[in-house]
Amino acid sequence: MLRIRDSLGAQISHIQTKTPADFDENFRQYGVQGYALVFGHGYEFQDAAKRVAPEFPRTIYVTTSGTASGPNLAGMSFGFADASYLAGILAASVTKANKLGVIGGTGLPPVVESFRAFEQGAHAVNPAIKIVTSYIGNWDDVGAGKEQALAQFSQGVDVIFQNADAAGLGVFQATRERDNAFVIGSNSNQNGVAPNVTLGSVVIDLPLAFLTVAREVKAGTFKPGVLELGEESHVVTLVLNPVLSAKIPVAARSRIDSLQTLMLRGDYTVNSARHSAAAKR
Repeated sequence: MLRIRDSLGAQISHIQTKTPADFDENFRQYGVQGYALVFGHGYEFQDAAKRVAPEFPRTIYVTTSGTASGPNLAGMSFGFADASYLAGILAASVTKANKLGVIGGTGLPPVVESFRAFEQGAHAVNPAIKIVTSYIGNWDDVGAGKEQALAQFSQGVDVIFQNADAAGLGVFQATRERDNAFVIGSNSNQNGVAPNVTLGSVVIDLPLAFLTVAREVKAGTFKPGVLELGEESHVVTLVLNPVLSAKIPVAARSRIDSLQTLMLRGDYTVNSARHSAAAKR
């Protein structure tokens, strides 16, 4: 929000909702106040946005990870597949056990898509690699996140890709306590959370994503729909942890760099829905 304010000279406001009952009320409040653009940050906001948007046609409502759209309603889908595919290549190049884990908060569609692409990337390196999947059931319980990670390590997993928000901190804790085990972070750059065991992070540049939409709204060129922002738009990228660069084989590093360059140019994308990787023509 501060980046939008500083870049576009916009008046901004932020409300932290406490319960789902607040969603409609807060969306409606911004519509009444005449705000041009309102973001609901999270998949869970889209139903409320669908209800409120028709009441305020001059306000554009955008929900992240949403799939709903209308005349003044848009979903912003973060394209995790490409960066998660690269994370799978990374994990497969480091594992000694040929057994990888993925741990999510809950099975939201973007999380499932990300894990599927991660598996594709790992299998592109070694089709025999096994993937263990776990969901914590919430996004806040650090202790439960640690328990899930320890359970996976006990099954022979030695690299875990986590997407569990605050609960994911427990995965980092468990990994620090384990010899020869590694973790890959998500959403924010988590390479500094536990730098000695974190191979990299699938990072969302949320300020860039929001600013991209805000610029179009201000210019009057914004077209509602489902917006996909990923590697090509530089919004979702794999960021390797330089502290552990020596742990990544040179060939794997080269492969990741080459694919990421193609993705950023828009010349290569991973279609996880079809379980295949394809080059754009």
